[in-house]
Amino acid sequence: MADLRPVAAPFVTPGPSGAAIRARLGDLRPEDEKVLRLVGAHLGSLASKDLKARCADGLEHSTESWAARKRDLTAESSSRWAGSITKATHDQWALARRGQGAHAQSLEAGITTIRHRLSLPVGEKGTKRAPGGYRCAHEWFHKTRRLHVLEDRIDQVRADREAGRVHVVRGGKRLLGTRHHLDKAQLTEAEWHERWETGRWFLQADGESGKKFGNETIRITPEGEVSIRLPAPLADRANAEHGRYVLAAQVRFPHRGQEWADRVEANRAVAYRIHYDTGRGRWYVDASWQIPPTKTIPLEAALADGVIGVDTNADHLAAWRLDTHGNPIGRPRRFLYDLSGNAQYRDAQVRHALTRLLNWAKSCGVKAIAVEDLDFQAEKTREKHGRKRRFRQLISGMPTGRLRARLASMADATGIAIIAVDPAYTSKWGAQHWQKPMAGPTRMTTRHDAASIAIGRRAQGHPIRRRTTPPRAHQSDVHGHRTVQADRRIPGREGPRPRIPGPRTRSVPPDAASTRATRTSKTVRGVRSDQVWVQDSLLLTD
Repeated sequence: MADLRPVAAPFVTPGPSGAAIRARLGDLRPEDEKVLRLVGAHLGSLASKDLKARCADGLEHSTESWAARKRDLTAESSSRWAGSITKATHDQWALARRGQGAHAQSLEAGITTIRHRLSLPVGEKGTKRAPGGYRCAHEWFHKTRRLHVLEDRIDQVRADREAGRVHVVRGGKRLLGTRHHLDKAQLTEAEWHERWETGRWFLQADGESGKKFGNETIRITPEGEVSIRLPAPLADRANAEHGRYVLAAQVRFPHRGQEWADRVEANRAVAYRIHYDTGRGRWYVDASWQIPPTKTIPLEAALADGVIGVDTNADHLAAWRLDTHGNPIGRPRRFLYDLSGNAQYRDAQVRHALTRLLNWAKSCGVKAIAVEDLDFQAEKTREKHGRKRRFRQLISGMPTGRLRARLASMADATGIAIIAVDPAYTSKWGAQHWQKPMAGPTRMTTRHDAASIAIGRRAQGHPIRRRTTPPRAHQSDVHGHRTVQADRRIPGREGPRPRIPGPRTRSVPPDAASTRATRTSKTVRGVRSDQVWVQDSLLLTD
């Protein structure tokens, strides 16, 4: 037990700080699509120039340079469009900066692991805390070459970080690399160019409280009318006053539409983003706004009616309901999902599984769901898991961080609290203490089902073990009686246990006299000489 790492205390995760909904822009006229394409391409070119200027500033960025960039953009668009572009540029630069730091940390961890394993003799076994040496001299040689590659990479990353250089691709680095593998992506050159140009458009505007309908740049009325403030070079295409263009499409938000309408009518800030889906050939609009974070309830109040423990896996969620004492109730539940498709398909699969989980929790009357506080972002390196390629692919496909964030967001609307617990040893101890006892003739309990029990008990503060730990002197009275033993003052404590008739104790069952006098062997060889058979009389029939 001394080698076990300490287990952190469970906590109630905070609720979401914002909301985002989506609706389709249907029934657009050809002129509407043309205007949207022109506006998106023009603002996208301005966003690319602004990002280039921001990256050139590096660490020398200041409020004066920000104001100068915004003035230059205002002359070619408008003041609010310029504010949205510069804000998006700063967010993108900050995201690239954080990714650069995470990449450097990952390289440092890989270099440390390789140096440690190279310092050990070939074939030396590792321990729980540290890996051993490499298996053969061939692997040892190739790891020395990889060490030099990683050292060169980290020198470049550190130099870029000290100089404030970041590497950003508007439109996505993955889409840029797809240009060289069109056959594998099953795309033509024209289709790729359409996706590339669409991904570099800019059609998003931040909201502003106190303005009409919460946004002056992209405005949507409570009735669903959409209008856009055109940039200065495209003002001649306006079909409404004040340089605005009104689309023929009517927008209706099916999800959280009433909440959106209340904000719009109260002139509260709502941000919008218009984008085009090249695969479906459809236009969509996203609306998002900030919400005050809900106050988290105390842990004791959330666990007043029990808890549902959930174990996250690569293809399903294993869940089991526990009462207030930590005892499993009913049967385990599994909510399946498939993460083999594209991003939209995977997101839909996860949302569907979480919806079924929350509906089941509401039907059970439980106010808390316990999940593991997992994050595999730092656990995917080749140097940590070595040749376990399938295991690295497995943990890379598990959406642990996104799943918990989405679950907390969806549960906030239902009043169910999400409790995050330390994932240490839940699968191992759950299988050790709960997998076999919870199995039955008609029910097969998996390791994942047993892990969900361990997760729920850890959220409740109960030990994962099913029984209280005995004293140091096992099965003896050196340090006092064990908690499962009878007290010394109870009469007959030292006597034998009463024999309960039944096959489990191998004693005489209650109805044994009707068949034979004693429980003897059914074979002649096993019958003792002092035992006799007793047979009932034959029934007299007509």
